[in-house]
Amino acid sequence: MECTIRSMSRNEVAMAIEWAADEGWNPGLHDAVCFHAADPDGFLVAECDGKAVGCISAVSYAGRFGFIGLYIVRPGWRGRGIGLRLWTAGMQRLSGQVVGLDGVPAQQENYRKSGFVLAWRNVRFAGTAGAAMPDADAPIVPLADVDFAALCADDRRVFPAPRDAFLHCWTAMPDATGLAWLTDGKLAGWGLIRRCREGHKIGPLVADTPEVANALYAALCAAVPAGDTVYLDVPLPNAAAVALAQAQGLRSVFETARMYAGPAPACKLRRVYGITSFELG
Repeated sequence: MECTIRSMSRNEVAMAIEWAADEGWNPGLHDAVCFHAADPDGFLVAECDGKAVGCISAVSYAGRFGFIGLYIVRPGWRGRGIGLRLWTAGMQRLSGQVVGLDGVPAQQENYRKSGFVLAWRNVRFAGTAGAAMPDADAPIVPLADVDFAALCADDRRVFPAPRDAFLHCWTAMPDATGLAWLTDGKLAGWGLIRRCREGHKIGPLVADTPEVANALYAALCAAVPAGDTVYLDVPLPNAAAVALAQAQGLRSVFETARMYAGPAPACKLRRVYGITSFELG
């Protein structure tokens, strides 16, 4: 059996997203294009005898911070060393960079053996749109009204490297609504809700205060059909984010561990009420 690993094309990233859906990860309907925009060479596929059998994303941001995700070997091909080859290729691509990932519980011990250290835990909460009433007096505007350079600068407060190309695509994707809280022209918070295979996910949700976070959460939920399922991926060290989820009646449905190989980058986690993506950070 001849197996090779190579970079995916833009169209092939959609295949990896389909595999993620098969795994029950509930990706967004339009994630593939934006994921590819983050790092066009950062998605690897394993082929055995010409058949695609596994993938991994090893996305590099500005050549100094990497993130591992979409680590999948297809059923029927597991236990043959393909996953290890993908892992090795992905980590080699990010050599010399601090690397992060959001590890599922079953794989966290393996990641520790590869030099990753726990930074914090994330919980995916799920609930129902329409449970929160938006504040009509809140200074909330469409995210498109925010100066893009200001948005990217604000993102750098919660993400360790520039990701302008990704944000440009993410904030303009179809079947999504982005909103921001502007006070006297100053950005105090912002978020985006996007259509997924099941329901909608909010991510990111970033805010200076719980008041701003709660108002944005309610406004984002109001942008989708009442009764639809809404998901929010919360970093547990942010007690105010956990309190928001609990106040909205959300329930815990999934957990990951944010882990880093190398020094954990600085991040104003108290501003992060919803993580952008478990695949890209």
